[in-house]
Amino acid sequence: MKTFVYIDHFKGEVQPASWEALGLAKSFGAASAVVFGAGVDEIAKAALEYGADEVLVADDSALMDFRTEVFASTLSALASSLSPQLILFPTTTRTRELAAMCAVDLNCAVITDATAIEIVGDKLTVTRPIYEGKLFEKTSGTSALQLVTIRGRAFPKPEREAGKAGTITKVPAKADALSTVEGYNVAEVGVSLNDAGIIVSGGRGVSNNPSLQAPAGLDEKQTEVWRAQQGFKLVGELASTLGGAVGASRAAVDAGYIPYSNQVGQTGKVVAPDLYIACGISGAIQHLAGIRSAKMVVAVNKDADAPIFKVARFGVVGDLFVIVPALNAAFKKKLGK
Repeated sequence: MKTFVYIDHFKGEVQPASWEALGLAKSFGAASAVVFGAGVDEIAKAALEYGADEVLVADDSALMDFRTEVFASTLSALASSLSPQLILFPTTTRTRELAAMCAVDLNCAVITDATAIEIVGDKLTVTRPIYEGKLFEKTSGTSALQLVTIRGRAFPKPEREAGKAGTITKVPAKADALSTVEGYNVAEVGVSLNDAGIIVSGGRGVSNNPSLQAPAGLDEKQTEVWRAQQGFKLVGELASTLGGAVGASRAAVDAGYIPYSNQVGQTGKVVAPDLYIACGISGAIQHLAGIRSAKMVVAVNKDADAPIFKVARFGVVGDLFVIVPALNAAFKKKLGK
C-alpha cells in the first residue's frame, strides 16, 4: 500500500505522534513522509532517520505559518499527482482541519482518532473510540484514497537511526490563499499534554484549603482563585518532579484557576499517559472520557464516593494538601532529586 505520512510541526518542533504515524506506515510497507514549511531541511533529515523511505518537501515562504487552505491545496495537489492509497496524520488541532479540507478536495473518506489499523489486501479497517471512549468501532472507507488521523501514544515511536540517508524530493507549494497571518501569541505550557507520559491534574478541590491566609483586599471569588493557584503550585511541583505535564478538569478551567490549554477531558484534550494522577477531581463523565486510555490512574480525593475512584488503579482518600506534598517528597527521595 502506497502511504504518505504528514509530519506535523510548529516552527520546527515536530509533534511526536508524527513519528508514531511514520512507524505505523512502515509496518504496511514503503512510506513517504510529507513535510511542509519554510526552512525545513532538518525535519526532512529527521524523517529519514525515523524510517521514511522518501521525503516529499514543499519548502516555501508561503508555508512559513500554518494556513489550512494553503497546506490543504499543496497536499491535495501532491496526492492527486502521486496517487497514494493512504495518508496518515497525527491527531492535532491543525491536522483535523487539514485532513477534513483535503478530504473535500480529493472527494475521499477521512477517519479520525485511530487507535489501530489493519490492512488485508487493499482493504483498510480502522479502530477508533466512540461514545466518549466507552466503546470502540471498526470502520472502513470506500474511496480509493483513505485519510486517517491517529491518536497520539496509541502506536509505538520508531527508533531513530542517526545519519540515515535517503531521497528528499522538492515539490511545489500552492501559495494562493485568501487569508493572511497577521500575528499570534504562543502560550508557554511546559510539557505537552498530548505527548506526556505522566500527567498530574487538579480539579475544583485545589481551592479547598481554608487554612491559607489570602492577601488583604481580595473579595470572595478572588480569594478562591488565589487559593486554587496555590493548590496548582503543589500539582505543578509534583508534575515537575516526575517530568510530567500539568492538567486540569473543566471545572477548574471554568472557575478561572488555570488556562484552557491545560484542560483534560471530552471538551479539552484526550490523553493517553502511562500515569495519570488526579488531585481533587471528582471524576465527571466528560473528564473520565478524556483519560480512558491512561495506562494507570491514581486518585487523591477527600470524598470516598467520588466517581474518579471507579477508574483509578490506586486511590487515596484524604486531603490533597497533605497527600500531594508527601508524594512529591517521596518521589524526590526515590528519584534522587
